[in-house]
Amino acid sequence: MLNLTKESIQHYIQFLNIAEKLKCEMRHSWLSSGRQESVAEHSWRMGLMVMTFFPYLSQKVDLEKCLKMTIIHDLAEAEVGDIPVFETQTLEAKKSKFIAEKMAMEKICALRDAPLGQELFTLWEEYESKGSYEAKFVNALDKIEVFLQHVEAPLSTWTELEKDMLFQEKWLRAHCRFEPCLLELAEEIINQGIQKIKDAGEDVSKIADRAATLAE
Repeated sequence: MLNLTKESIQHYIQFLNIAEKLKCEMRHSWLSSGRQESVAEHSWRMGLMVMTFFPYLSQKVDLEKCLKMTIIHDLAEAEVGDIPVFETQTLEAKKSKFIAEKMAMEKICALRDAPLGQELFTLWEEYESKGSYEAKFVNALDKIEVFLQHVEAPLSTWTELEKDMLFQEKWLRAHCRFEPCLLELAEEIINQGIQKIKDAGEDVSKIADRAATLAE
């Protein structure tokens, strides 16, 4: 059992003070109520999704590890803010984002005692590398949760790009193809999104054609 010192408690409170910013940091996504979503809300539902879908995976996963990874995967955004994925599509932008978030995580994890802080940083690096099955699982749920939130939000909050994304492989399907049940889940959410557009009277075929042209 670890012993808490006064210094450790002070550092942990600082750590939690930083984490609180995730409740305030707004994402690009909107909620069904019409307000913007916070990073903390996004991460919370991802945790619920991990618990919901891990029994259906074709491989066994370390559930505790997946939940920890989910909780901290966006922790760096407490320092650097949320950057929508469509703003980091160039190699230069991706590199810049990674460096900024790595520096933020090093700063945040330093507020935890060495073993605990290192565990957080290692989990974050594993998630970023997508090298393990657990990391791929959590990453897929990250993308799925984003699409589900778009479908739940009023269509008036969607950008034209978000409509195009339903028809482009790289945004969701590509992250889920390694696992059949996740791909099936993604397909259902995509279909619901397309139906939402149809119900609004928009020409889905034109959007699909535009998306295909942009993807070339």
